[in-house]
Amino acid sequence: MSRPVGFVGLGIMGAGMAGNLLKAEHEVVVWNRTASRAEPLVEQGATSAVTPSAVAEQCDVVFVCVSDTPDVEAVLFGENGLAAGLRKGSLVVDCSTVSPSATRAWAERLAEAGISFVDAPVSGGSEGAKNGTLSIMVGGAADDVERARPYLEAMGKTITHLGEVGTGQICKLVNQILVVVNMLAVSEALVFAKAGGLDLEKTLTAVTGGAAGSWMLANRGPQVIARDWRPGFRLDLQQKDLRLVLEAADSLGVPALATSTVFHLYRTLEREGLGAEGNHALVKALERLSGFEAAQD
Repeated sequence: MSRPVGFVGLGIMGAGMAGNLLKAEHEVVVWNRTASRAEPLVEQGATSAVTPSAVAEQCDVVFVCVSDTPDVEAVLFGENGLAAGLRKGSLVVDCSTVSPSATRAWAERLAEAGISFVDAPVSGGSEGAKNGTLSIMVGGAADDVERARPYLEAMGKTITHLGEVGTGQICKLVNQILVVVNMLAVSEALVFAKAGGLDLEKTLTAVTGGAAGSWMLANRGPQVIARDWRPGFRLDLQQKDLRLVLEAADSLGVPALATSTVFHLYRTLEREGLGAEGNHALVKALERLSGFEAAQD
């Protein structure tokens, strides 16, 4: 009889991803630092464990989706962490967005105990997590990736194996550069349109289907003009990812001019206490500079 799959971390992304494993009729054991977040999944049929190690004791494949590099470190190797409960031959799949160098170090450490590791960060926002349409960027040995694939297919529509452990995280940072620079363009364009006296709904209709169209424009542009700051991805988590981008860019010796600009704009918004808003709140920084608010009249 096959053992259940584990899922650790039930935040804005993890809850939807674990829910799609249940919809695909996988048996799922879950854990979250705030235990109450597991309750909706338990109602859907999941089993809740009291610690990450308790998840590992019941599962041969465990997914992790938490906020930052130190969080993954704690879940893996902290008190009652996964490593304390995993058996030889187990597989950890980390869907968090974290440091590529730390990812490689964790894989090496787990390999010493006969445990495999795959990094599989995701993109697509809370909508993609809920609908099972995420883009998943995967790094790891081919056999390990194929072992994880049936679960990944329950959570995402585009699953790309980039190469060895760590390449998934590098690709996710590429994704984040594109996301934030695109959002900067959306923000600048909407503020410009407002200053020029355009109807913003009609402007979005005019440009979304053309060469300027993008996912961020189509999905976040309407939120901006409606002043809807509910997060598909929180601003403070986006800022954490940009720190990872800038650290990696520095180590690689490549320029990241636009990313750096967005990082500093987000910093001004964090200081205003806006970290829990969606990453599209970037527009507020440009609104403050220009004196125009990109709101539909």
